[in-house]
Amino acid sequence: MSEETPLSSPSPARIAYQILKGFEKSFRWYSRITNAARERFEQADWRAVQSAARERIAIYDQSLSEAVAEIYQSCHPHKQDLQFWRELKQHYLKQLDHHGQFELAETFFNSVIGRLFRHQKIDDEMMFVLPSRCYLPGQMRTNVVNSFDARGTIRSTLEAILSSYSFRLPYTNVERDLQNLERYLRDSFSKQELATIHKVEILQSVFYRNKAAYLMGRMCTADKPIPFVIALMHDPKGGLCVDTLLTDRHDLSVLFGFARSYFMVDTQHPAEVVAFLQELLPNKKHFELYIALGYYKHGKTVFYRNFLQHLQHSDDQFEAAPGIKGLVMAVFHLPSYGVVFKVIKDEFAESKKITREHVKDCYRLVKMSDRVGRMADTHEYMNFRLPRHRISDTLLEELQEVAASSLEMTEQEVIIKHLYIERKMTPLNLYLDQETDPDKVAAAIEDLGLCIKQIAAANIFPGDMLHKNFGITLHGRVIFYDYDEVCYMNQRNFRTLPRSDDPYALDTLSVAPDDVFPEQFEHFIVGKRHLKELLKAKHPELMDPIWWQKIQQEMAGGLIKDVLPYPAAKQFRRRYPPD
Repeated sequence: MSEETPLSSPSPARIAYQILKGFEKSFRWYSRITNAARERFEQADWRAVQSAARERIAIYDQSLSEAVAEIYQSCHPHKQDLQFWRELKQHYLKQLDHHGQFELAETFFNSVIGRLFRHQKIDDEMMFVLPSRCYLPGQMRTNVVNSFDARGTIRSTLEAILSSYSFRLPYTNVERDLQNLERYLRDSFSKQELATIHKVEILQSVFYRNKAAYLMGRMCTADKPIPFVIALMHDPKGGLCVDTLLTDRHDLSVLFGFARSYFMVDTQHPAEVVAFLQELLPNKKHFELYIALGYYKHGKTVFYRNFLQHLQHSDDQFEAAPGIKGLVMAVFHLPSYGVVFKVIKDEFAESKKITREHVKDCYRLVKMSDRVGRMADTHEYMNFRLPRHRISDTLLEELQEVAASSLEMTEQEVIIKHLYIERKMTPLNLYLDQETDPDKVAAAIEDLGLCIKQIAAANIFPGDMLHKNFGITLHGRVIFYDYDEVCYMNQRNFRTLPRSDDPYALDTLSVAPDDVFPEQFEHFIVGKRHLKELLKAKHPELMDPIWWQKIQQEMAGGLIKDVLPYPAAKQFRRRYPPD
């Protein structure tokens, strides 16, 4: 028997093989969950839809833990020199030739190295800080896209499309759906515009999310492509129906918004699907599209690469983010870049009866929930490195004062041990202070109330609903982004304030930690009197404990509400009501 053992003479080639097999096992698991989305949709098993979404998010870390444990059985990672890791990367790279998901496999490799070294060695010699190669869009296009000749009648094209995407559940009234689709196209485009459409391209993979399925494509003209997205839902009679057709790029952008849950899209060619979507949505970055498809770990990798590139082509400094300073998070940004960075403070204000782990749990709860287009997605990073010379003195002093335990300093870098990154928005309180158009102010207040209602419909109580904890997007959409007090609806007791002529009655009111008095919401959601009156006029239910109790009961009874990713007015049943 040889004196050498796997532990004394580890093979880089063997370990590279183990890592790739770990990735492929993880991807098969991911694909099985995704592939079952069609059956869940057909059976209207909405509870299973939510469970599958949570499971799919969780499998990456489980697969990663298994892969790392296997490596520890083969070698002592921390006893290997840099040459070992260089060879490991090269062996892994050779295995990725002609691999259908090479870019995702690179991210998995990065995650393994990150886990082994606790994200303390971000080195392109050891891992894929930069991609090994660029993906050339179009090379797999015929494998992911169905093309329909549109030079005949509109009706024949629509019939061909619906017949190509069959479901075990039949359409309740396919004739009505075809008529609605054709009517919408004729209402929305002139004869001349329709005449220029020579084909319709639709991704072969159906996009599933919540209670809807989407046929995602475009109408091709000599000028520029026009989005063509058919939304399918269950109708009250139990069959399928076409709920709407989206042809506006803005609607498509909202559909792929950063506050939405991830789609279920079964494909073996994610890079080609993302390339196709990028052509439809040129203002969306690659990392945003990967995240929207559920590849959120790879989205983080692509974001980091994009971030490094931006640093090289900018010279502004990191500084505290605009808005009122939070009691739990220190928030900062790079003015020229579209995200904010959030660090948990070492100590919280006396009013915050929470712990650091509680904050992490709250952010995890939102990550695992249906965000219904109203809660910003967050991405967690460990040992995130920032160039020290790019951090303003004021910000560095603040971080050292309030979050010193999360910082590690070198001469060249500031390393943040634990960090959340979110999309940058204008804090709603600043927007309302600065906006002079009364119609826009009224629209923002109305959307604020709708935002709170839709979060409740997702079985989440936002907790701290001060308007400073909400942001507003460029499209005027209000999004919640402060999660340190979120909880499930059944974890709060919504009560009515007692009625009494005694002015001191409230002072003697017995209040349990979980008690909430909605009648008091008007006093702190928005501060100015005219904004309070607007909110009460638009959404009086928010101040009514009975309304909140009803939502609780509906959630307890298993009801999963519809929260559309497009205006209800766009639904065909509203746009074209039956005679």
